[in-house]
Amino acid sequence: MRRFTALLLAALMLLSLAACGQGDSAGGSAQNAAGDPSAEAPEEETPEVPEPEPYEISDPTVMPEGGVRDGVTYAAYDGIVEHLFFHPVVAYPELAFDGDAQANGIDDYMVTVDEYNKILQSVYDKGYVLVDIGDVWSETTGEDGAPKMVRNTLYLPEGKKPLILSFDDTNYYEYMLTNGFTHKLVIGEDGKIASWGKDPQGNEVTSRDLDAIPILDKFVEEHPDFSPFGAKGCLSLTGYQGILGYRTQTDTKSWSEAQEANRQKEIEAVKPIVAELKRTGWTFGSHTWGHIRLGSKSMESIQADTARWFDEVGSLVGPTTILFYPHGERPDGNDWQNTGPVFQYLQSQGFRVFASVGIESFSYIKKDICAVICDRLHPDGTTLRHSRDRYLQFYDAKDIMDVAVRPQREIDWA
Repeated sequence: MRRFTALLLAALMLLSLAACGQGDSAGGSAQNAAGDPSAEAPEEETPEVPEPEPYEISDPTVMPEGGVRDGVTYAAYDGIVEHLFFHPVVAYPELAFDGDAQANGIDDYMVTVDEYNKILQSVYDKGYVLVDIGDVWSETTGEDGAPKMVRNTLYLPEGKKPLILSFDDTNYYEYMLTNGFTHKLVIGEDGKIASWGKDPQGNEVTSRDLDAIPILDKFVEEHPDFSPFGAKGCLSLTGYQGILGYRTQTDTKSWSEAQEANRQKEIEAVKPIVAELKRTGWTFGSHTWGHIRLGSKSMESIQADTARWFDEVGSLVGPTTILFYPHGERPDGNDWQNTGPVFQYLQSQGFRVFASVGIESFSYIKKDICAVICDRLHPDGTTLRHSRDRYLQFYDAKDIMDVAVRPQREIDWA
């Protein structure tokens, strides 16, 4: 009942907290990038939603079987799989929160490097372990011969709780480059993923301590029991300003031979980054090519956008079954009651797990189509300021939030 109530409440609130990435155009502010109040206002009367049935557990499992291995006891887990997602983290607060037009949007939707580090330590201390979103559900064939999704049995180290991490807009948009974020991912001299960017003085900096992805890599190196199966996180990618800091996109309005030559150079440069991320436990999901609103765009524009994502992004990162809704906006009104034409089209393109944003890590296996819908929670400035109690199972905002470097705005718990 708790999950049903949370989903219904999420449907009745404006998803202004769910927005992420930039809007449909290539330009824009951080308000567009992470904060256009998103979903349409709910209808005055919301139909009653039936309570989801218990998960059907699959066999065989994708996790190791139970028992004792290397001194660790593995036990079956069939509870909620928590899911937290982040936007790119702020490396240089003095650039991000400098009072310009971007500052409040960044404050709303991002965390700083220090806050991110403290969140990772807290969830580790509270007994969470990382699992791959692709391992939680599987596609199988039902008794009627039709494909369906089932929830896999997770065998976890005894006493541990599963946690999915995902990271939206790991594209390194142009607006970020002057607002305190790293510029792109690179492979450092040690052969490991690092970030490259410029500090407030304009000096070039290659580091594993300034970006969410290498920071998590380092944390797992130092705490290997945090990732007992090798999972890291799922990177949610758009495509309209390239991927991972490399400008691999095209511009359909005008395109010269020189631009195409540079694009091909960027494509070749990002390939080893993608390969190393995959090798070290990272996976990829679609955030649509243009960060479009799936609840309000026409079918034709959604089809064109999807084809472009596969052409410009999927061709580089490989196939994926994961779709992260931009702005948290659900297709066809709501995706747990309706399986409308947009949802059917997206499912036909190979997507099976459809992730929005909500007030709880809710998930529901649809009965009429082979798909799972789920919500994820969003550690960011908004929830640090206003949702302390809701996140206490993960961390205490009083211990996490770096109030001194952020804009002086209202804090509920203060």
